[in-house]
Amino acid sequence: MCQHQPPCPSADSADRESARLAAHHPEQGWSLLCNGVVLFEDTGELLPDGSAIAPQRPRTADQVMTTA
Repeated sequence: MCQHQPPCPSADSADRESARLAAHHPEQGWSLLCNGVVLFEDTGELLPDGSAIAPQRPRTADQVMTTA
């Protein structure tokens, strides 16, 4: 999908979120990257092959204290 140089990271690479924005819809809570990844505002992702990556929410101080 990526037509510019240097090309963006592919959808299956670890740094896929650093690809350029192709569409941004903050009112709907999602953005499309030029590598075909859909990013959601809750940090979840939908990959071009249809697989999903669960939101990666940061741990709160309470969670850190109880699991340490």
